[in-house]
Amino acid sequence: MILIVDDDRAVLHSLELLLKQAGFGSVGASDPKSALAHLDRPDLELVLQDMNFSRQTTGEEGLALLSEIKARRPGLPVILITAWGSIELAVRGMKAGAADFVTKPWQNEQIVRSVRTALNLVASGARDTPPCPTREELDERYDFGGVLGRDPAFVRVLDLAGRVAGTDAPVLIAGDSGTGKEVVAGAIHRNSPRRDLPFVKVNLGAIASTLFESEMFGHVRGAFTDATRDRAGRFAAADGGTIFLDEIGELDLRNQVSLLRVLQDHTFEPVGSSVTRRLDVRVVSATNRDLRRAAAEGSFREDLLYRINLIALHLPSLAQRRQDIPLLARHFLSRAATLFGKREFPSAISPDAMEWLEAQDWPGNVRELEQFLSRAVLVSAAPTLDRAVCERVRAMDAAGAGRDPLPPVGSMTMDEVEKAMIEKALRHHGGNVSRAAESLGLSRAALYRRLEKHRIAT
Repeated sequence: MILIVDDDRAVLHSLELLLKQAGFGSVGASDPKSALAHLDRPDLELVLQDMNFSRQTTGEEGLALLSEIKARRPGLPVILITAWGSIELAVRGMKAGAADFVTKPWQNEQIVRSVRTALNLVASGARDTPPCPTREELDERYDFGGVLGRDPAFVRVLDLAGRVAGTDAPVLIAGDSGTGKEVVAGAIHRNSPRRDLPFVKVNLGAIASTLFESEMFGHVRGAFTDATRDRAGRFAAADGGTIFLDEIGELDLRNQVSLLRVLQDHTFEPVGSSVTRRLDVRVVSATNRDLRRAAAEGSFREDLLYRINLIALHLPSLAQRRQDIPLLARHFLSRAATLFGKREFPSAISPDAMEWLEAQDWPGNVRELEQFLSRAVLVSAAPTLDRAVCERVRAMDAAGAGRDPLPPVGSMTMDEVEKAMIEKALRHHGGNVSRAAESLGLSRAALYRRLEKHRIAT
């Protein structure tokens, strides 16, 4: 049963009909006092509440009602209805515990979507804090293949990701660079009802501010000088599926407004078009910034933060999940050794090397560990990676390689990694093949074979 609270009888009747058509039972209340009288109903599942009563426009009466509801029924989800010009009021309501907010004038689909999402979150237990499951228990419930990690700090995050995957709730994944935010976003999509539909990844930090609307919403032919044909944007490409907005904290304030409109109304207009298009998409965002601090400082809109942050996942750093270092290290080494060929490159890690790896801080997190082991595979010529090689690679980084870093290993083939390492060693040693070979742990003959293979001139 859904409680609708609004002092406008026409709005009450309209919402009752809408919810009935969507399969929900409802009861109406025209003022806070009569609304509170329904809170003891055992079948009450959600409150849909307007923020202004008795001609008041400040919303204080609505906030007071919300506060009383949360005090008496803390787990009962409350969705607020407010005017677009009163977004600050909606944000205050979200801070006070509201589950979501809808602005007037609303689309009927928007109300139904918000209600279903809030109820699904309650059913999923996403707001609860159950005991941490084991990784084996998680793998029985969800498809987390390819997501490596058994440390309890990481398993807790995966558990929540699995529980919210079946809903349409917007998720914000926070964590330092290299912690695996994109991997977790993909797992959420893979465990959702949208799994067979598009998963579109967008790095917002890589999109120029002036191109944001064209890139995200598309454009029609003639919209600007270079628009020689119609082009669908990223949101259109993701329609029906999931869109992953990486580095959302890098978006400037002007484009934050454009994004907020899409997330609020689930509609957009391509640049140069007057045709409004409807959108059905699940939004997962990620950031390595403290968006609450950014909102307090005025560089990130608070209303957008609450729109994308219905569920927050905080990925631990690799230093906070050290139990996973051996698992990750063996995986990265095995992958690199397999791609390079096991006869020449290490396929195991010695106990002293593993102890050394576990003791490092890894400020670049999982990505840094992956890159380090890819370099170590290139440096080592023995069947087992030992501590001496690890220390040599670290010394190479300190001596100059760190000032000339490799591109992300995940974006390169192993041949490209090998070529890049050799070129860096040659640059560092001024083209001296003997010194470059020594620093890489190779014989001169072995290095010359690789120079010929990659057509590297000396």
